[in-house]
Amino acid sequence: MKNNDIASSQPRPRWKQWLIEHLDLDSQTPGQLLDDLQRANDKKILHADEVKMIQGVLEFGTRQVREIMIPRSQISFIDHDADFSQILNAIAGTEHSRYPVLNKSKDELIGILIAKDLLKYIGRADSFAINDIVRPALLVPESQRLNRLLAEFRNSRSHMAVVLDEYAGVTGLVTFEDVLEQIVGDIDDEHDDEEDLNIRLQAPNLYWVNATTAVSELNEVLATKFVIEDYDTVAGLVMHAMGKIPSVGEEVVLDDVLFRIVESDSRRIVSLEVQTNLNASTTE
Repeated sequence: MKNNDIASSQPRPRWKQWLIEHLDLDSQTPGQLLDDLQRANDKKILHADEVKMIQGVLEFGTRQVREIMIPRSQISFIDHDADFSQILNAIAGTEHSRYPVLNKSKDELIGILIAKDLLKYIGRADSFAINDIVRPALLVPESQRLNRLLAEFRNSRSHMAVVLDEYAGVTGLVTFEDVLEQIVGDIDDEHDDEEDLNIRLQAPNLYWVNATTAVSELNEVLATKFVIEDYDTVAGLVMHAMGKIPSVGEEVVLDDVLFRIVESDSRRIVSLEVQTNLNASTTE
């Protein structure tokens, strides 16, 4: 029997068979199916959002964790040696529900802290012991496929995975929500602003900028021309230029643009003021 005969004798996946029966599709490969889906969209047989979701499913198994993970520079770690009060302050400043716990002196991942587990220590902080509530972390490599990661999330009932590089170093993290968004699109939660607040105009040529803003977005909004090299966020751009994690109030000028640190800590830059057209301002 020829290979083509073997392939044709294998049953189609149920979702593909459903599409063929309901949309009169005759595609035999993923590429042909995507083309048929686009034609279905053009003819308004399916809603655009539905087409995007199906396309997301088709592309899902080919994507890797490294494509969607939050890079280490943007992770809010909890220090294993921090006391109860310090941990509460850290959580209040970021408002996440889960945090990787790191032994900073050894750069060693200890596990995952779930914020709600701290509630039982309210009023009795003296009895707090972080090792009593830290949970094992789900560890995944950068190269892992998203469909396999989704299965691991379901099997382990975890909502967060720590991403490791080839040397077993922490390189990022990825959440269950991040994975689902590759299929259904962005999921807004109660902490998401209704409008994009990455860049806000404060005065002529003066902007407040979220440090995690993409450099491409900064270029688009401020008409700057920064080249993306080893970084993709404004925080990465500034730290690359300064060679360190800067403190509040520190400044750097890049291509006639002043970056001033508004909020930062020992691990990251949080926000900045960005002033453009410095030469024009000086001339005036």
